[in-house]
Amino acid sequence: MKQQRGFGKRAVAVLAALAAVAVTGCSSNAGEGETISIVGFAVPEAANKAIGDEFKKTDAGEGVQFRTSYGASGDQSRAVVSGLKADYVHFSVASDVTRLVDEGLVDPSWDQGENKGVVSSSIVVFGVREGNPKNIQTWEDLIKPGVEIVTPNPASSGAARWNALAAWGSVITAGGTEAEAAEYLEKFFANVVSLPNSGRDATTGFLGGTGDVLMAYENEAILAAQNGQGFEYIIPETTLLIENPGAVLKDAPELAQQWLDFVLSDAGQKQFALKGFRPIRDDVDFGGEVPGAADPKNPFPAVTNLLTVEKDFVSWSDLSKKFFDEQDGIVTQAIAKSGKAQ
Repeated sequence: MKQQRGFGKRAVAVLAALAAVAVTGCSSNAGEGETISIVGFAVPEAANKAIGDEFKKTDAGEGVQFRTSYGASGDQSRAVVSGLKADYVHFSVASDVTRLVDEGLVDPSWDQGENKGVVSSSIVVFGVREGNPKNIQTWEDLIKPGVEIVTPNPASSGAARWNALAAWGSVITAGGTEAEAAEYLEKFFANVVSLPNSGRDATTGFLGGTGDVLMAYENEAILAAQNGQGFEYIIPETTLLIENPGAVLKDAPELAQQWLDFVLSDAGQKQFALKGFRPIRDDVDFGGEVPGAADPKNPFPAVTNLLTVEKDFVSWSDLSKKFFDEQDGIVTQAIAKSGKAQ
């Protein structure tokens, strides 16, 4: 069996996702009791819960219950295709929604609104040990001998795909060629010591003592600090804007669209910001301070070179095959050469 086949079907994970469903937000209000089934990637669970608490204070959300399932983005997307009930999906990458479009579960126009389907955003950062003992500041520092990296598995995790694209883009932005960027990825994955299923699993492993540096969402670092498990994080000079999509399924009740509208509202985006996500609009008022950020009074500092999918990679449909094809993708091949494809 070729090593790359570790990036093929993930039936066990999908079955786990089908089973990992919880009902929250129960209400005793008579005549209400409508349920929204949310299926999402692991990272925004806390933010979605906070938004849900605010939504239930509105007329539309009074008495609403939430049935939720969270896990690795790719696994969650495949689980919905396999029958996991979903009214609203919140994934890490657009290609995981495209899978549902291809299956006829989501309308092809899902990303045609002003927000282009994006409901939450963040950036790729480096999580480091207290005091940053290996003085990790740049992308080049990550590939030095002896540096142990924790990043999730691109086969299952959207976070992992953002991390890999940011690594590639750091080389291209510095004037490197595609061959040099591919060589960098090989060195990067040679230093990886853990490829867990999801961004949340990667954070858990790092907090448990694995590795020297965690490839993470900025919001994951902030949320960890809010939960009393903080770690220092470095915003590199060049990084990638993470844009997470949200979509309502075709057969969902009207309530699901009202939920999505609330997620996109100032009230919804405020809750994202308070959990460490960068609001998708600059004019969202979140009070100006976010506990857990490296600088709570300036929680979302500007990035010197901020890459985006649209500007630097064209689109997810363009980049998915090039980088993540199960046999020939540049990232897939880099991991295979590292001997870590399982």
